[in-house]
Amino acid sequence: MTPADGGQVALIVKVATQLFAALGYDGTSTRQIAEAAGLNIATVNYHVGGKRELYLAVMERAHLAERTALEQALARLSGTDPVVAIHRLMDDYLDFCVDHPEIPALWMHRWLSDASDITELEREYVQPLIENVGAALLPAREAGVIDAGVDLEYTIWSAIWSIHGFAKGGVLDAEGRRRGAGDRAALRRFRAHLHQSLHRTLGLPGDAP
Repeated sequence: MTPADGGQVALIVKVATQLFAALGYDGTSTRQIAEAAGLNIATVNYHVGGKRELYLAVMERAHLAERTALEQALARLSGTDPVVAIHRLMDDYLDFCVDHPEIPALWMHRWLSDASDITELEREYVQPLIENVGAALLPAREAGVIDAGVDLEYTIWSAIWSIHGFAKGGVLDAEGRRRGAGDRAALRRFRAHLHQSLHRTLGLPGDAP
């Protein structure tokens, strides 16, 4: 692959990510991707294959970014105050989704049965990450820091639903205007709410930060 080819592939994947995040897989055509990239369909097909192959490449790229960020966050859990570490993990994931809103958007489209014929992504990409977070939180539950009656799996999912929803859709203010992650006041308020909710759900000792 020449440098020019590599540049075109990167451009195609970038444009496809934006369109899949905005319109979903089912709502995006290869022609739209080609036009947005300033290329013809033959060039797109030559570099990345058809729409399915391109979607799989986009989702793999999104997963690798999310996995890398999560692994770095989980690596900081050990050797620190578990309550502080749990809240920091929440902050790290929120910051990742705010910085990369296209990734929550891609997964939220799948929640609505987008690309329903591509069924393996949740098993390959999502489930292992959920399990990794659950395993990382087990020592805190075994030590009595987390309430023994808490359903960790559903708590993790609840955090994901909430963070993805805010990163993608924000909240409505008193005038009905949408305030999202780009609004510092809304983000600060959501972060405080998230920490308080997590603290209470897990039954953590002390006060939420």
